[in-house]
Parts: sequence; C-alpha cells; structure tokens
Amino acid sequence: MRNRTFILIAALTATGAMRAATPAASPDMSPPYRQAGLPIEQRVADLLARMTAEEKFDQLTQVSAGDANPHNLAEHAEELRPTYGSFIIGGPQAIRETCNALQRRAVTGTRLGIPALFGADVIHGYRTITPIPLAQSCCWDPALVQRGCAMTAAVTRAQGIAWTFAPMVDHCVDPRWGRIAETFGESPYASGVYAAASVRGFQGERLDGPGSIAACLKHYVGYGASEGGRDYSYSEVSPQTLWEMHLPAFAAGVKAGARSVMSAFNDLNGVPASANRLTLTEILRERWGFSGLVVSDWNAVLQLIRQGFAADEAEAARKAINAGVDLDMADGLYRRHLASLVADGRVTMATVDEAVRRVLRVKFELGLFEHPYTEASALDGAAPTGDQLDLAEELAARSLVLLKNDGALPLAAGARRIALVGPLADNHEALLGSWAQQGRPDETPSIREELRRRLPADVSLWTAAGCTVDGKGPDDLPAAVALARDSDLVILCLGEERWMSGENASRTTLRLAGRQEELALAIAAAGRPVVLVLVSGRPIELAAIEPKMAAIISAWQGGSRAGAAVADTLLGRRNPSGRLSVTWPRTTGQIPLYHNMRPRARPGPEGAYQDLPTTPLYESGHGLSYTGFAYSPLRLEQSAVGPDGTLAAEVTVTNTGAREGRETVFWSIRDPAASITRPLRELKYFEQAAIPAGGSRVFRFVIAPRRDLAFPDADGRPVLESGEIQLFAGPQQASFRVTP
Repeated sequence: MRNRTFILIAALTATGAMRAATPAASPDMSPPYRQAGLPIEQRVADLLARMTAEEKFDQLTQVSAGDANPHNLAEHAEELRPTYGSFIIGGPQAIRETCNALQRRAVTGTRLGIPALFGADVIHGYRTITPIPLAQSCCWDPALVQRGCAMTAAVTRAQGIAWTFAPMVDHCVDPRWGRIAETFGESPYASGVYAAASVRGFQGERLDGPGSIAACLKHYVGYGASEGGRDYSYSEVSPQTLWEMHLPAFAAGVKAGARSVMSAFNDLNGVPASANRLTLTEILRERWGFSGLVVSDWNAVLQLIRQGFAADEAEAARKAINAGVDLDMADGLYRRHLASLVADGRVTMATVDEAVRRVLRVKFELGLFEHPYTEASALDGAAPTGDQLDLAEELAARSLVLLKNDGALPLAAGARRIALVGPLADNHEALLGSWAQQGRPDETPSIREELRRRLPADVSLWTAAGCTVDGKGPDDLPAAVALARDSDLVILCLGEERWMSGENASRTTLRLAGRQEELALAIAAAGRPVVLVLVSGRPIELAAIEPKMAAIISAWQGGSRAGAAVADTLLGRRNPSGRLSVTWPRTTGQIPLYHNMRPRARPGPEGAYQDLPTTPLYESGHGLSYTGFAYSPLRLEQSAVGPDGTLAAEVTVTNTGAREGRETVFWSIRDPAASITRPLRELKYFEQAAIPAGGSRVFRFVIAPRRDLAFPDADGRPVLESGEIQLFAGPQQASFRVTP
C-alpha cells in the first residue's frame, strides 16, 4: 500500500495533476497594515485610518524608560503607556530584556499592536567606544568612520534599540561650547561628508536589516552658534550664513537617506528651532523632500515657554506641531494638549495625521511590525570583541594629531628611564569621552598600562599624577618634578575629564583646568625633554606651555583603545596621520577663529590684536608625521571653464622620508571678488592615501563649477559668477577663470 501511494504521487506530480489537487494557498486575511508584502505607504494609510485620535496622540509621544526593567513595569504603567510611540532607553538595566518587555505590552496589550520605537544617544560607540566625533573627523577617512558607525549599529540593534540620536552635524567655531566634541569640525563641506558616511554606516543597505538602526541628524539648526558658547542659548545667524555654514551638513545627511532629524534647543533669530516652520517645513520638507520624522530635543517643546515664544504648554505644543515637530520628546505636552487643540481648531487633525504618518513610516521601514522583538545573540551585552577593539584602535590612532615635534618622537631607543606624569597618565574614564553609552572604564586600558605593556622590561616607567584634572583633589607637584628630574625624558598627560566637554559643559576659557598648567611649567623647568599628550574634547589653550614642550600630541578622547593608540604612536609603531578638522587658537581671546573666515578690510596689524598675532597656533588641516611630504606645482587641465563644464586639477605628493606615511590633500578655493564676499579658504574636497617611503602619489580634483564654485544667497539659491578662482592644494596655489 505504501509503495502504491508513492507511485501514485509520483505519477500525479509528473503529469501536473499534483498542482491541481493541492489546495490553493489561503489568502492573507490579516489587516493590510499587517501584510509585509504590501507597499509601506499603503500599510501606513490603512493603519492610520484605524486609529483613534487618542492613539494618534500617543504615537507622537516619546518618554524615557528611566529605571524600568522587565520586573517593575507595573510600577510604571501610567508614565510608560503601551500606546506611546517611542521610548528612550539607557542606564544600567538589561537593555534587550527591557525593550522586549516594553515591546510585548505594545504589541500584545493594545488594540492595534503598534510596536514601539526604542531610541538612545549612541553617539560614538555602544560598549566598544570609538573616538569622539571631533576626533574622528581628524582622520579624514569617511569610509573608516562609516565602518565604525556600522559596528556600533550592529551592537545597538542587538540590544533592541533601533534608533540613535546621531550623527550630530552642528556647525561650531567656538570651542568654549562643550558640544564641539560631538561635531565633525568647522568645515561645512567636511561635516556633510561625515554626515553622509555616518548615515550610511548606521542605516546600512536596508533599514530593516538585523544590524541597521535609524540615524538622526541633530541639532537642527544653528545650535552650534549659541551666543558665547553657552549651551541652550540664543543664536543669531544671518540667512546667508545659515545656508552656507549651518545647513549644508544637514542637507548632505538628508540626501544620504537619514530617516530622522532632531529639532534643536536654541532660539534661532527670534524663532526657536523647535517651532520654526521655515527650517522644519519649508526647507526640510518642501525644498529637500525629507519624508522621515522630526523629533524634538529633550523638553524642547516645553522650553518654548522659557524662551518667550509660547505663553503656556498648550501654545507651545501648538506651535511645535504646526511648525513640523512630529514626535515630542520627554515633556509630554502633545499627550496632554493635542486633544483640546484639535477640538478648538488650533491644530487640524490633518496635521496630526501627517505627523503620525511619518512616525509609522519609519517604524515600517525598520521592520518593527515583522520583527518587534530582539533575540539573544553574541552581541547582546557581551564584552567588546577583538574585531571591534581593533577597529576602535584604528580609529583612535588615525584620529590622533601630532601637533609639534622637535625630534623627541618617536621615543629614542636609548631612553632607559621614562617619567609618565600628569593626572591623565593612568586615567581610564577620561579616555572614553562624553556620551560613552555602555563603555566601561574597567575595559579601557590607560596610557600607562598600554605603554608599560610595550616597553622593554629593562626600561623604567615611573608614574606620578602631580595634580588632579580639576584642581579639587590632592596635589603633589614636587614629587612629579623630582620624578621628571631623575628621568631621561617626560611624557606629560594633561587635558579634560570626560564630563568637562559635551552637553552642558561650556567653559569661559580653554586653559587647562586646576593646576595642570602650573605642573607643565614645573616639569619643563626640570630640564628634561617633555612630550605633552592632551586628552580632551576641544582644543586647549597652550600659549604659556607650548614653547617649552618638545612634542605635543592631541589624543582627543579616543575611546576604548585610546591608550594603545597613544602608546604605539609614542614608540613609533604607528606613524601619525591625523590632521586637525578645527582651528586651534593661541588663546581663548582669539575666538572665533576658523579657516573659512571672510577677509578683513585692512590687512596686517591695523585692527588686529595689539597683544597677540591674529594667526592661530595650529591651522585647520595641520598635523605632522614621522616622515615628510613634498608637493609638486599644481597642474590644471585648462585655464578656464564654463558653468556646465569641468576642470581637472592634479598635484603629485612625494614621500621624502624613510617610512610609509599617510598624507591628506585638502583642495580649497577662494573667489577674490564676488557679489557676496567669500571666505579666505573654502574646503571643497579632500583625499587621503598611504604613500611608501620614497614613493609618489597623484591626487586629482575634478571641479564642477555649479557644484563646487556656486555659493548661496540669502534665500539659499545658488549663485555662480564668472571671474578668477584661486585653487589651493597643500602649499601650492594656481588660478583659473570661470567663463560666462
């Protein structure tokens, strides 16, 4: 009987009868929004039509999960409503388990089962911490930055977090502002390149991929221009400057596909950024075509009252949502006031629907309806892997900038007694920097530990703090000086604790805090060569101590493997290749000082400071190597180019030293006579390559006038004018003409 059945089935299959006999697949009877095969816009429309007004208001509300965990959710039933659209996740709780527990309430405990979107401030790493963004921009390798973001995204998504509030692409030229640490430097062009690289790294090829998270461009817009470098303050930015300096990086991130934007805290020209229809709707939506969601910064809607733009909570909520803020972070104003605002006609239901549509669209794109929960994996809460640490170390080493070297580096093999001095010599936590997420100091080796690991056993390494970073702890300068006097050379580690830069970390001065400057001068007076290693989130004022240092390294806040990067560079195992992405002033009093300033009406000493040169200590783009590079004269393909033509420029760079090195060629332009005055230098392109000892490399920049030479007017419209253009590549300069 069994054999006959087999023969019959085989025969039916061969004749095609099997297909006819097999019942047709059952049609998917689930609601359209549950059907993964349908277009996202159709699913969004179907779900939106099924939602009550209250469910819509809840979807526009984001709250912090605080100390919630899988075991105490009942205690947070009211403030963590399962119908809320989004939760901010952080803190020490079991992240994946907490996300899954909150998600289970949303998916199984509500009428429509709309999954929640979990977001977190994952700025430069999750458990493995990469350098702060300002440091990363000094590596001038967007592909490397993209790899770092992709690594971070994979670990973050494995925790259940599908959204990061990064990258930050604010334009800032005032290092008193603590959040300059989170920027990609002072060039709008370079910031745009890094914004696009970060978005591609975070979001991957598909947003619903297992290692992808939604990126968020912040803070939109003008936040980096806060008066006096004071956080949360007023910003006065002319329309032309807004288009030229502050908007380009956001435009680049939107073009790269970023699915969210965060509205900023600041009052921009009298209209706060979180209620600014010009920037949030007319520019972002209508001119750039952005279709993702806009989330306010923390309590930014409520703060419209303090800023004098709204009389009460209801008015603040009305102005924010009507301007284009879709998701209200933390303050709960949408939840409390949208119902009454809609009822009395001050907010239309069409406006609410459009905001909900944007939130739902991103959730569908992330695949949350198909995969709301996160399964345990090798990336869930695990210690950093070797591959992750290798990538973090590569970023840290490539971000490090050798600012000065009078021959003290790399350390001579004959040095047998090394004094490692300073409060950051054996500090773990400061290396992580601000916004270090789940990074752990106990997993972050110090500079002392990494240097000792690499030095021969017969080399003595003596360590003394000398003083504390902030001057609030015990000091022992004499002991540190005695150690220095008995050594062959001194490595002096100074700078900032992790909390001294970042959000709410503005400073009136860039000088070293506490007694650090005093320590540096005392150590220098001991008469031994001093190598200064700076750990910081901003440029540091060095006017008093720079002349007395034999070498200076800016290690920034380099993350989990900063200690290894510093040690390898000191010993010459790595050839430094970082170049500054921000101008390094001589003193705080020179601020603002940046590479793309407009020319002064009178050059030279007239109108300049009487007590100090107008030039910076180190220009943007500065950085030394253990080898040398020589530039050939610039070669231009032709002497003139039309508006729609192209012009190729080339320069040959030769490694004149005895070891391989990386060189970054910065291509900048200047228009010496224009209807709107132009900066002294505008970075338009950069390229980096490793060049072997004695070898040469041709670097090429193809100039397209409408892309590279046009500048915005006060309405953001591109202006391209005929005339002379000066082109710079390193120390070389050439000129060409743009014809009508």
